[in-house]
Amino acid sequence: MILRCKQPITAPGVVDVEWAPLIPSLRFSSLYVYSPRGLGWLAEGSRVMRSRVKADDQLWLAQFAGDVYRRSLQDRELAELFARGAALVPVPGSARTGEGPWIALRLAVALSEVGFALPTWTGLQRRYAVIKSATAAAAARPTVQQHYDSFAATLPLTPIPKIVLIDDIVTKGRTLLAAAARLRSLSVHADIRAFALIRTLGRAQHLLHLADPCHGVIRWAGGDARREP
Repeated sequence: MILRCKQPITAPGVVDVEWAPLIPSLRFSSLYVYSPRGLGWLAEGSRVMRSRVKADDQLWLAQFAGDVYRRSLQDRELAELFARGAALVPVPGSARTGEGPWIALRLAVALSEVGFALPTWTGLQRRYAVIKSATAAAAARPTVQQHYDSFAATLPLTPIPKIVLIDDIVTKGRTLLAAAARLRSLSVHADIRAFALIRTLGRAQHLLHLADPCHGVIRWAGGDARREP
């Protein structure tokens, strides 16, 4: 279980509990933004960019990874995230591992090859498929708990002091928070952070830039994940 009880049960049959995940917050960074319903050519361009990433086009992924590396030469926080000693851990997609494209894995490999030269570790896998959030109604999208339950993880023999979760897109952050919690259940002392190539701006009507570096946090709040910003 991802959730742990913070307060005891007060009486038989009466539950007075507050639940929290194994990792209450997760620091994350991203480079690009995506507007699902925004107006203007930049918003439309963000949807084209997302489609190229979701199409698992390796040439485009390599170009995007190159942009991340070049940006890290000027962005201290991004450079620190991908500093020597970290290991890139791709987050599985909604399908069971081995039964669908693993875009995050290709992105992690591309990031390593363009200049970061960091090891990629695939010890986090999806044991069974979950509903794909992009095509599901809001109420039917997988919860943090459901993501956590579908994940399995094994740690390498040599401990990894710093883990950077890699994903293509972050919306609310449920998947990343669940992935971090699953890894935390096996590695208590590892520094776990995350990088998503694109972050969704659900209510944005107009974009000013496609490349808009962000360093924020995903928190456990009110029984769900909350991304800031």
